[in-house]
Amino acid sequence: MKLLIMTCALLLSACTMSADQVGTEAETASPAQTSQPVTHTAGDASQKTTTVGGATNASPAAATPALPPPPRGFSPTAPEGFRVTLYAEGFDKPRLMAVAENGDIFLSDPNAGAVYVLPDRNADGVADETLTFAKGLDQPHGLAFHDGYLYVANTGSVVRFPYQSGQTKAQGAPEKLVDLPPRGGHSTRTIEFSPEGQLFVATGSTCNVCEETDERRAAVWVYDADGKNGRPYATGLRNAVGLEWFDGALWATNNGRDMLGDDLPPEGFYQLSDGGFYGWPYCYTVTAGQPQVWDKDFGQADPSVCEDATPAFALTTAHSAPLGMAFYTAQAFPEAYQGQMFAGLHGSWNRSQKSGYKVVSIDPASGEVQDFLTGFVQGNTVKGRPVDAAVAQDGALLVTDDGEGRVWRVAWVGRQQVSDSAAR
Repeated sequence: MKLLIMTCALLLSACTMSADQVGTEAETASPAQTSQPVTHTAGDASQKTTTVGGATNASPAAATPALPPPPRGFSPTAPEGFRVTLYAEGFDKPRLMAVAENGDIFLSDPNAGAVYVLPDRNADGVADETLTFAKGLDQPHGLAFHDGYLYVANTGSVVRFPYQSGQTKAQGAPEKLVDLPPRGGHSTRTIEFSPEGQLFVATGSTCNVCEETDERRAAVWVYDADGKNGRPYATGLRNAVGLEWFDGALWATNNGRDMLGDDLPPEGFYQLSDGGFYGWPYCYTVTAGQPQVWDKDFGQADPSVCEDATPAFALTTAHSAPLGMAFYTAQAFPEAYQGQMFAGLHGSWNRSQKSGYKVVSIDPASGEVQDFLTGFVQGNTVKGRPVDAAVAQDGALLVTDDGEGRVWRVAWVGRQQVSDSAAR
């Protein structure tokens, strides 16, 4: 009889473990890529926690949302005290994000020609579903909310849709505001609004290094909110994919030229000013904050042109391709991260030893660059390609990964909680 009871108990335990495993696989499987809504199911409630350990600077009124279990397989690595989970997946090429006033995450996917909405209405740290706000767009990339509209930067135009808080589907056709030079060597376009309501548009170059015939290329232009009265704002930026307004200034990432070997030129981060010239194609920064160096291999213009070129305030490894960025303006992360710039390094394509493939933090005051989210490349094996960062309404940092079609979520949960979770 005792043997029979033990056998039954063992069988019951095995069945329970099998059910848990099946449930986990179902929750983390990639949804089919479709224009129809895609539902992402949250993790099992028994695996979540709502407590915060060790976050002495967190806002007393802010409750930490329940966290789903990590996905199967690859997951990026964050510093101690942070937990990385999967917010959404199943995209073709997810790129830039914008956070609506109600907290909904809007996401562009140029390959799909679509803009998606990723709401998390139950605040469990996982997108409830993937909704298509607009489709049939021409390589949509940059997104921005302003004065009752969602602005979208296609490769050849800036358009806008009327938007009301909570809206998840566009009503009617987009209104075109600005014509842009389409495609070319760099086809993505990024937009940003100043606090005064000016529209800034970044357009990359057609080439590695050349003198452009269209002055809108390799530059950031500024327009009125209705697209009128456009003029150059900042020039000499080969490909400024990241644009953010912070602390009274416009900041940008920039992709330097190729074909000068593994280490030249370093990739740069810039603080822009009206009328500023930032070097390309004649010069580049080799030491942050120091005068730029003349590009003798290109050999155009006189070296004196570099005297007027504003250097990058911070640098990272050549060919690492910094793209989207966000300044951390929430209170959920520890104080050391307050006001820091987070930027996605998409990764190199022409370097003997790969560089990039991570998210870094940049101190806008000192120019110090530190790794934050790593593990996207292991040896020569690429696991993902981070693009953009956005600060969610709950203070978590969201990161798009267009190599794997995912959006990651990085939340501060406290060192003790991470240790306890790992022990389990």
